Amino acid sequence: MDRRFDRSASLFFIAIGAAFILGARQLSSTAYGSRVGPDIFPMGLGVILILLSLRLFYETFRYSGEEESGGDGRLDWKRFGGLLAAALLYALLLETIGYVISTFLFLLIGFQVIKRGSWGLSALVAAVFSGGVYFLYAVLMKGTLPGWPVWIVG
Repeated sequence: MDRRFDRSASLFFIAIGAAFILGARQLSSTAYGSRVGPDIFPMGLGVILILLSLRLFYETFRYSGEEESGGDGRLDWKRFGGLLAAALLYALLLETIGYVISTFLFLLIGFQVIKRGSWGLSALVAAVFSGGVYFLYAVLMKGTLPGWPVWIVG
């Protein structure tokens, strides 16, 4: 890990998190037919991003000598390209195939791109996460997410 890069990245992501919070405050606090307003999700993302970035900034002061020189300093373009392509497909397909299916596929591909392993375990984690978030947000909290595609629901 590179201490200077991690410090810079943490400060950059703190600024991005603050922008998310400021942007969320510009949204209305309620939505018709939903108890959870459209400002909740970006506000929560901003807070989480700031907290994780503060943790990363703190960790940069705890690097030991051997941790600082990890790897050869080159980016893994193949993995980066795979994750970028998966993220773009996720954004393009979210409305078409719905939240649960698109998130499941994004996570499944992402897990395999990051670290090849058991497809079964990756599928299980992706299914539990995408289904769990949909259930918590759309069903319990009465929020709105893209539902199931027409060819499944009928």
